[in-house]
Amino acid sequence: MKVHPDDPRLTAYALGELDASERAAIEAQLADSPECRRAVEEIRELGAMLEEGLAAEPALLLTDAQRSAVVASADRPHRRLAWRWIAVAVAASVVAAAGVGSLWMVREHRAAKSELLGNVREILAETSAQSNHYLFSESTDGSDRSVHFAGYNSPVGQVPPTGRSGNDPVALFFGGKGKPASTLQAIGYVGDSGVDGDTAGAPTSTEAYARIDENPFLDVAHNPLSTFSIDVDTASYSNVRRFLNGGQLPPKDAVRIEELLNYFVYDYPQPAGDAPFGVDVEIADCPWNAEHRLARIGLAGRDVPAASRPASNLVFLIDVSGSMNEPNKLPLVKRSLRLLLDRLDERDRVALVVYAGNSGLVLPSTSCGDKASIASAIDRLDAGGSTNGAEGIELAYDVASKGKIPGGINRVILATDGDFNVGVTNEGDLTRLIEEKAKSGVFLSALGFGMGNIKDATLQKLADRGNGNYAYIDSLAEAQKVLVEQMGATLQTIAKDVKIQVEFNPAVVSGYRLLGYEKRMLRQEDFNDDAKDAGEIGAGHTVTALYEVVPAGKTVPTPAVDPLKYQPTPIPGATTGSADLLTVKLRYKDPEGDASRLLEQPVVDSGSTLDRASDDFRFAAAVASFAMVLRGSPNKGSSTFDSARDLASGARGRDAAGYRAEFLGLVEKARAIAPSPDRESGR
Repeated sequence: MKVHPDDPRLTAYALGELDASERAAIEAQLADSPECRRAVEEIRELGAMLEEGLAAEPALLLTDAQRSAVVASADRPHRRLAWRWIAVAVAASVVAAAGVGSLWMVREHRAAKSELLGNVREILAETSAQSNHYLFSESTDGSDRSVHFAGYNSPVGQVPPTGRSGNDPVALFFGGKGKPASTLQAIGYVGDSGVDGDTAGAPTSTEAYARIDENPFLDVAHNPLSTFSIDVDTASYSNVRRFLNGGQLPPKDAVRIEELLNYFVYDYPQPAGDAPFGVDVEIADCPWNAEHRLARIGLAGRDVPAASRPASNLVFLIDVSGSMNEPNKLPLVKRSLRLLLDRLDERDRVALVVYAGNSGLVLPSTSCGDKASIASAIDRLDAGGSTNGAEGIELAYDVASKGKIPGGINRVILATDGDFNVGVTNEGDLTRLIEEKAKSGVFLSALGFGMGNIKDATLQKLADRGNGNYAYIDSLAEAQKVLVEQMGATLQTIAKDVKIQVEFNPAVVSGYRLLGYEKRMLRQEDFNDDAKDAGEIGAGHTVTALYEVVPAGKTVPTPAVDPLKYQPTPIPGATTGSADLLTVKLRYKDPEGDASRLLEQPVVDSGSTLDRASDDFRFAAAVASFAMVLRGSPNKGSSTFDSARDLASGARGRDAAGYRAEFLGLVEKARAIAPSPDRESGR
């Protein structure tokens, strides 16, 4: 019988429990199944962690009734696929509760993960002696064995605070001995959130987010041009998901509207001619303000078939400092890079640079025809020491420059929590260093990992200045999306320094507001300045921007401007002789070019209603609405979690990967977590 990644024989094989003949049979099948080989490695990693923890601490906590229930659960037909994950999760929880620390339980397949969580819920309900919220009973030796559940630190047997989603976990966190709040760092930053919530007694965090001051409404008479740089980062969405899955609302500044929008792929038309991307504009009713219109500008990067992908010169720059010594950091980095390695071939070369107190070249540039050597170098990485990120960046760019492939993909892939604490730590100096290195034609991708101390603001700026993109990896499933499913978009830049300038027609428009892109705003004169850095588009990337438009004759919600003294004051609604609502202009450069090219497209509002808009339009509007509610935006209008859910549920369209369905689940989680008086209003 062919082995499957969830086959219990893999667990027995990984733990050395098979006899010689059984082991040989499994190994013969593993040779043809990379997925099963990864499953074996995963089991061994967890097994090593558990073995180390159990050696240091006494085993305790499971009662006979609890142990019997867990064992019996493995025999239930509906638990067949995930039984080994339940066993591993429960065992890991025992170790963590005994003082080893915390374990973030993830599963690389969404379906199996959902099944696992459902099974854990049932086991919790069946086995807890005190309530249906906890699996473990209190230790008999008097030590503090607190259990963290869905983001709340409560002693065993104490029900979580009322109004919380205490019976719908996505992850379980178990406190260390003498540190009842220590593992909440796995959930992350606790601070000001868009939806008011009780954070009393929650631990502090060193996560860092740059403040976002939302774009205001502008009147067209004084501000006819809106100019900004393209952004294809997606880190904010997966980070917001991490908070919600952990039972918390995200802080306001962790919610970047454009990154939530751009997490999803939209069905925009492919470019015509030799342009690297196509432009699609759609206008319809604004869902949260019946007096306004919503304009969606969509860009679709040209798809490049895998067979046509240029050769790659990649340098993995890995943070191996002490702060990376957590299961959701360096171990997840290693597994993520192995996913990417599986997709590379003999045309590609990989080097491995690490940094902690000092930087070092672990693996010189090596052909991916020798994947075994590269994989072995990745597997040998260990965490320890302080973080000298700048020194590692210098070395990585030096290695990448020496191995540069003309016309190929030349990129440094930085994997870190961004917690630089020695060497060049000033953000300005770091970004200037990256900006200078990017001029060599070597681009940068930043992958953020971990919870509790992620330096989101730093990583976002490094990727921006490095002509690259920033993604936050909260699970192996997200690594699969970023590094495998969207490999071309992540690695291959098809246009750089992409800028958008929208000119609004004062005869048709009174005012407007750009949703998101606050960190990407440019001066109007920057549009024609080829020396001004801007964003990049990767192969197959889709980019979405939304404008809330105030039609002519409607009041713009902005303070009035005094009449000009030395020149005529622009007249609102001035006749232009054109029926255009707006004109979209784009400038971009070829990846190896220095001179920009111009695209221009006028747009007329046909008066479409929301119910006649495309699925992509309505889904993007739902995501923006949800983001505004999370941020507590003063411009959210009538948006609520309910309205965002209803709009998105009718606009899922083709959702083969299940990302839009996952979004609907996150909306429900946010609604459940929000204090009950605010669930309907979305405040």
